[in-house]
Amino acid sequence: MKTLVWVEHDGQAVKDATYAAVTAAASLGEVEALVAGEGVDGIAQAAAQIAGVARVLVADDAAFANNLAENVAPLVVELMGSHDAFVAPATTTGKNIAPRVAALLDVMQISEILSVEGPDSFTRPIYAGNAIATVRTSDPKLVLTVRGTAFEKAAATGGSATVEAVASTGDKGVSKFVGAEIAASERPELTSAKIIVSGGRALGSEEQFHALIDPLADKLNAAVGASRAAVDAGYAPNDYQVGQTGKIVAPEIYIAVGISGAIQHLAGMKDSKVIVAINKDEDAPIFQVADVGLVGDLFNVVPELTQKL
Repeated sequence: MKTLVWVEHDGQAVKDATYAAVTAAASLGEVEALVAGEGVDGIAQAAAQIAGVARVLVADDAAFANNLAENVAPLVVELMGSHDAFVAPATTTGKNIAPRVAALLDVMQISEILSVEGPDSFTRPIYAGNAIATVRTSDPKLVLTVRGTAFEKAAATGGSATVEAVASTGDKGVSKFVGAEIAASERPELTSAKIIVSGGRALGSEEQFHALIDPLADKLNAAVGASRAAVDAGYAPNDYQVGQTGKIVAPEIYIAVGISGAIQHLAGMKDSKVIVAINKDEDAPIFQVADVGLVGDLFNVVPELTQKL
């Protein structure tokens, strides 16, 4: 089986989620990578170094400069004539491209796979991650998105894939890139951070959230996350949200401060290696998944913890 992995990048570097997608694809068979964009020679060379990739296909065209799904999907479909499966990371952009590819191929997409059980069977989470379904497809072509936290990342170096240019399918003219407002931060990116400090609604206000969470995160060189309740209350921006409707993370250490542990939040962080929970309610659901639990007033505990680090 020959798989085509979409390489997610920002024009400067390959995104971490791509490496997990390569690992998943390698379980199916030979891996080829697709790099689409404008002026992406550097990205193509980086993709060629990924362990397990046999060939890199490069579509260099202004139509692909901003990963517009309406332009990328037809390109993928064109290449699927010589591939059996299309694999994309289950990121915001991957989730935008893959369904369009599936629709154009007239097949069912299998979303956020957790494991490859066979050439046509996979596991994926359902009911906010409270159950794992094993699904089998009879479609002639596979379209898969991969949950990055479920697979080991392929090594970024060690590969020696060939690089080959492919013809562009051009700009379909149905959408255009207007602009992007990207939050700049000196902290690690949330989905690739090794340590995450997340705050919940119990922090009480935006001022308290940043006054308590930010210093602790700075001491640990950690990313900052938040529960949906904290985001909805305006304590933190949307891109901080961890959970079923936010970002799925699996850091080495996840510190949950004032987060009760709703099912939707647990679905986004329960694969973390070590979970530390700080909450004054000893019956909070977060303690059921925590490796280390501290029952106490976060307004006293967090400053003391920050001071001692």
